[in-house]
Amino acid sequence: MPGRLLRGLWQRWRRYKYRFVPWIALNLNRNPRTLRYVPEESKDKVISDEDVLGTLLKVFQALFINDFNKQSDILTMLPETVKSKYHDLLSVQHPRVKPLEYRHEQQNTFKPEEILYKTLGFSVARATSSLISAGKGVFVTRGLVPKGAVVSMYPGTVYQKYEPIFFQSVGNPFIFRCLDGVLIDGNDKGISKVVYRSCNGRDRLGPFKMSDSTWLTSEICNPLAVGQYVNNCSNAHFDVSFL
Repeated sequence: MPGRLLRGLWQRWRRYKYRFVPWIALNLNRNPRTLRYVPEESKDKVISDEDVLGTLLKVFQALFINDFNKQSDILTMLPETVKSKYHDLLSVQHPRVKPLEYRHEQQNTFKPEEILYKTLGFSVARATSSLISAGKGVFVTRGLVPKGAVVSMYPGTVYQKYEPIFFQSVGNPFIFRCLDGVLIDGNDKGISKVVYRSCNGRDRLGPFKMSDSTWLTSEICNPLAVGQYVNNCSNAHFDVSFL
């Protein structure tokens, strides 16, 4: 019995240690799995940063138009030069309706995942796997995903490689290490959740939020903010772009 328990703990440690920041720091030069090295001649980006940005802008613009009733009060506080860009966006989508009229005419709003489907032709969602002990994952719930498409974002607190993250990393399988050493803590529970909420409140400018915190809840406003639940093996490749 003790032997079986020890073997079980050892197996769990072998899978988890690659996400444990202190272990990574001590073994950075000795284990290739802790450092993703890409030679100059090997270009591994799936799509360009420009294409990623274009896709995200398309989705976010559609979400904004869909949620215009809630956004209109905040728009009145923006400078005219900035406000005009949002009004131009609305006029492109609804050329015959003025912004003030649209606020009263808009009756039905769609769920974020429906907006994602209407915009990109597919929708994704976080759900519990039907496989035993598989936990949660991300599934395509509608439509088809074309090759090279942007399917999700990895939300979380971003740490530079010199910033402390010891306590957040303990028992945390959601820490994503990028090629340049930047760490993204996508855990939506425990101390990680508290840290993100604190940073979100700190960076807020009056009524204007600098980041989205709804991914910490069950009511997600950004349907792409589920990347931390994508299941993958340790050697799998993710194409990460910072925006």
